[in-house]
Amino acid sequence: MANSPKILAFAGSAREASVNKKLVQIAAAGAKAAGAEVTYIDLRNLPMPLFDEDLEAQQGIPATVREFKDLMLAHQGLLIACPEYNSSITPLLKNAIDWASRPEPNLPGLACFNNKVAALMSASPGGFGGMRGLVHVRAILESIGVLVIPEQRSISKAFEAFNQDGNLKDPQQQQDVENLGAKVTTLLMKLSA
Repeated sequence: MANSPKILAFAGSAREASVNKKLVQIAAAGAKAAGAEVTYIDLRNLPMPLFDEDLEAQQGIPATVREFKDLMLAHQGLLIACPEYNSSITPLLKNAIDWASRPEPNLPGLACFNNKVAALMSASPGGFGGMRGLVHVRAILESIGVLVIPEQRSISKAFEAFNQDGNLKDPQQQQDVENLGAKVTTLLMKLSA
C-alpha cells in the first residue's frame, strides 16, 4: 500500500524479558496486518540520560535522544505498552517523553507529539493489569497533543498470560490487543484520506 501509515511501537520497560515488550509486539502485528508500516524499538537500546536542562544547555540533545526524536517525527502513530510502577508511569517512559518534548531550532517543542494517534496497553503480574498507570500516561500524552484512542487493554497476571512464542494464551485477549494496532492504522488511514 503506497500510503501506509507509519507507526512506532515500544514499551516503557528496559527489562529484556518484559511482558510489555511482548504485548506491544502483538499490537504491532495487528497494525501490520491492517496495512501499517511498523517500526518496533526497544528503549533499552536508546539509553537516555535523566532529563536535565543544564545538561541540554551545555551539551545539546544527546545522540540517543536525537535518534528517538527522529523516529517519533517520522511516524504518525504510536503503540505504547506501559508497565506500571507504583500505580503510575515508569521513569524510563516519562524520561523519553520529556526529552522528546524539548524544542529545537526550527522545531516546536511538541512536534514529536502533535497530531499523533496512539493506543495504550499494559501488562502486569498484579490483578489490575497495569490499568492505573495507563490513566497517567493517557493524561500526559493527551495534554501534549496526542490523540489517544479510547480503547486500551490491560493484561493481569501477565507472567502466566503469555505462551512461549510471545502470544497471549487467551485468544480473545490476543485479538483485542491486535485490534488496538488495527484501530490506530484504520484511523490514520481515514485521517490522511
